[in-house]
Amino acid sequence: MNQVIAVCLSEKKGTQKSETNSVVLKENWGIEGDAHAGTWHRQISLLALERIEEFRKKGADVCYGAFGENIVTKGIDLRSLPVGTRFQIGEALLELTQIGKECHSHCAIYHQVGDCIMPREGVFTRVLKGGTVRPGDEITVIAPAPDRPFTAAWITLSDKGSKGERKDESGPLLGAMLKEAGYEVVESMLLPDGRPELEKQLIRLADQRQVNVIFTTGGTGFSERDMTPEATAAVCDRMAPGIAEALRAYSLTKTKHAMLSRAVSGIRKKTLIINLPGSPKAVRESLEFLLPSLGHGLGILRGTDGECGRN
Repeated sequence: MNQVIAVCLSEKKGTQKSETNSVVLKENWGIEGDAHAGTWHRQISLLALERIEEFRKKGADVCYGAFGENIVTKGIDLRSLPVGTRFQIGEALLELTQIGKECHSHCAIYHQVGDCIMPREGVFTRVLKGGTVRPGDEITVIAPAPDRPFTAAWITLSDKGSKGERKDESGPLLGAMLKEAGYEVVESMLLPDGRPELEKQLIRLADQRQVNVIFTTGGTGFSERDMTPEATAAVCDRMAPGIAEALRAYSLTKTKHAMLSRAVSGIRKKTLIINLPGSPKAVRESLEFLLPSLGHGLGILRGTDGECGRN
């Protein structure tokens, strides 16, 4: 039986959590009294007992909560589940939002034993419905619905925008159009031009958050700092040239300057990454052209739509 082995909480981030008899989950917030609760996507962390026991076999004497986990589970291979999976625990309902995490500042257990399994083995959830959770409670794993909305993220690349010297209009417009089209926009950000940080964020969004589609805007021209296509190509497993070619061909009907775009599109695992131009006008035109056909491609990539080949 899939079940809860322990529940833990802490009042401060970056500290070990303490095991307790029960926790109260609050909708769209997390565990009452826990430092990681809030209106974000990593409200409650889960870690498998099986992974903790493997760590203990190395000679480390760790208690529940040592890795900062809120709920210790048994019988579930957490890392193998896709984002969007739901966990029913009594009246409470959790939704998986992220696999693993980046460790910015090492936690207490890392400083003690030189390792922490939470960044590579833990998963994170948000609370869809509240309730009380106790050790021994059964966990029902619910697969993501095949007709669930596609998730999206957008990233604007702009040196001046990231310094506050220019207002970003393209990114918010992109997000608004996606929401209007029925997409769930899970993240947005404004980064300076260049490759390192963009590559890092594309990898995180694709691997940990498993976003269906990531749009970038800006950084596709001839300037020395315009490196969005290079960053995109570097993180992709496969390229999807038809999208970039079609967008360029359509844009050429609007302006001859479209021939100067170096935008690319590609796939990392099950995430599609699409470069768009930097101007709000070009973003609007590109999305109006692209969105009617995009859903089918994303459905195939996600595994919920079939190919449309004909004999």
